[in-house]
Amino acid sequence: MQQDSLATKVVRRITAIYIEAVTGFLWWFVGMIPSHIVRRFFYRLFGVKIGTGSTIHMMARIYDPRHITIGTDSIIGERATLDGRKQLKNSNGGLEIGSHVDIASEVMLWTSQHDTSDPDFKAIEEKVTIKDYVFIGPRTIVLPGVTIGTGAIVGAGSVVTKDVPDFALVAGIPAKQIGERTNKNPNYTLGRARLFQ
Repeated sequence: MQQDSLATKVVRRITAIYIEAVTGFLWWFVGMIPSHIVRRFFYRLFGVKIGTGSTIHMMARIYDPRHITIGTDSIIGERATLDGRKQLKNSNGGLEIGSHVDIASEVMLWTSQHDTSDPDFKAIEEKVTIKDYVFIGPRTIVLPGVTIGTGAIVGAGSVVTKDVPDFALVAGIPAKQIGERTNKNPNYTLGRARLFQ
């Protein structure tokens, strides 16, 4: 097993401290501002790519905003966790959320986890992709490497451990397909976000 150089360790530590500082600032200060317009300004300032009409509601926890992309007309609920970490060498991390996506309160989208088979318990980063017109119910957890297909619906409290097909309705721990969405040609907008939420 190859050991990391001192310079690599120092860079990794500085990057981790930076991400912790940004996460704390965005969560404890920006996330408490009761105006999505002001919050969106700061999220974009720190690197989140947010499309027109999209909003992130209060108290979201954002890890490494530089690798988070959100399409147009998408709504992220209160206390959501958006994990954009992509800091490891050869990482496939990052978070991509499509357009017209409705993510309910307290949903956790994780792109990083530990490799339980590795003797050093090292981190693994894998991209999470949420395609257009998806609805994710409250308190759902989406694990690294998952793609949720166009128009899919994830039931509240689910744990999504593998890809979800287009227009599938999934629920449970782990999430399993329990149905299929009948509208295979969604063409709606979610509407205006509440100004002070």
